[in-house]
Amino acid sequence: MKNLSRNRVWKKKGFYNTTSLLSISLLIFIFIFIFVSYTSHIPNSLLPISRTSQCTPQNLPGQRFLWYAPHSGFSNQVSEFKNAILMAAILNRTLVVPPILDHHAVALGSCPKFRVLGPGEIRLSVWNHVIDLLRSRRYVSMADIIDLSSLVSISVIQAIDFRDFISLWCGVNVDFDCFDESNDQSSLLDSLKQCGSRLSGLDGNVDKCIYALDEDCRTTVWTYQQNDDEVLDSFQPDEQLKKKKKISYIRKRRDVYKTLGPGSKAESATVLAFGSLFTAPYKGSELYIDIDEAPRDQRISSLIQKIEFLPFVPLITSAAKEYAFETIKGPFLCAQLRLLDGQFKNHWKATFLALKNKVDSLKKGPLPISIFVMTDLPEADWHGSYLEDLARDSDSVKLYVLREKDELVIRTAKKLIESGHGMRLGLVPESVDRMSRMKQQCPPQVLPDILLYIEETVCSCASLGFVGTAGSTIAEGIEVMRKFNICPSHSQTAL
Repeated sequence: MKNLSRNRVWKKKGFYNTTSLLSISLLIFIFIFIFVSYTSHIPNSLLPISRTSQCTPQNLPGQRFLWYAPHSGFSNQVSEFKNAILMAAILNRTLVVPPILDHHAVALGSCPKFRVLGPGEIRLSVWNHVIDLLRSRRYVSMADIIDLSSLVSISVIQAIDFRDFISLWCGVNVDFDCFDESNDQSSLLDSLKQCGSRLSGLDGNVDKCIYALDEDCRTTVWTYQQNDDEVLDSFQPDEQLKKKKKISYIRKRRDVYKTLGPGSKAESATVLAFGSLFTAPYKGSELYIDIDEAPRDQRISSLIQKIEFLPFVPLITSAAKEYAFETIKGPFLCAQLRLLDGQFKNHWKATFLALKNKVDSLKKGPLPISIFVMTDLPEADWHGSYLEDLARDSDSVKLYVLREKDELVIRTAKKLIESGHGMRLGLVPESVDRMSRMKQQCPPQVLPDILLYIEETVCSCASLGFVGTAGSTIAEGIEVMRKFNICPSHSQTAL
């Protein structure tokens, strides 16, 4: 009887186990059915494929990438972009072409004062800002504005758009052109956040996958073929600064090829991540990158010359020439007056004095003098300034000002979006297909702010001269454009 009772107990347990398994299986089946039915209605472009980075993307075998963290204003971002091109060429890596960041959305700090955002922190800040640009539909690639055709077409460098790089590296299948704030994409955002953390180096380096540099302008000056590897740089923090800030930095000059090239730990990594690539002369040295020549490398020597001037794309150049030759219609002076930003707001007198001296000298010739004014001071605030005096002197001076809402500016911005230069860098064929889908399926993109680029180009065409704000990187960029004479005829000519 005991055995019989025991058998009945086991049978009951077996029955319950079997029933439970059937119930669980049914629930799993129902869950899978619901999930598949639900996801079948979600566009494939919005579904993340993987949460893990792909160190060797299948459709780009053998590619090794270089990405970095641009920051500050547009002129500084262009300067860093030139340095990135140079570094990518020296290290034989594919350059990840970034978007243009909002003015001062990411700030570095002060290299001379040894107070800067660390490489990992600035990389993550840039990554987060790029995602914000994508979600708000304000993403404009550097390649949409700067003409890279002369470098890419002859394989001086290899480049990939940041959006394509994200898709490949983060393992997500997403049309970033359709990526906006209205979509519920929390899963995708989580994947991108994790990927950004890894690529920023916050999780440490991954062997043969990611090498995130910790070096910055406090410790390193990158050189190339100067025979000064590991030599102390001439600029070091002074004793007063060391005591005040309690720092112990030592700046060394390091050959970038020897440090990060063949045979190094960095060389084997698929992605090499720099922080800021900003540099500038300071106290007889460079703050971070000191590569002005390559004595034993003709390819790099030629590239250094090529990137001294990177022109805007033809759409911008043509728009500026149209304004210069069809609106101004004759010889003119350009005045670039930076009055509101940073140190410049305290130097109005000197800025206006330089312009006044130039105008007074021109008044000895034919009148009226045509002046193209490029300034960050709104016209409504000209009251009491030298600009108001010029505006009132209509007998001697005729002022020209471009505005964001002018038809020429809006028309050119629309053409830039349609052209999609950034998505035509050539490494990912799917990019061009995405452009056509974008026009048909995606919400309209916010028109990019291109006024600055057209204004700079107009100034380069000013045959009566150029007066720029002392210390302004915008003024320096215009001087370079004038040096390379992108307006070979400063008179009315056919476009």
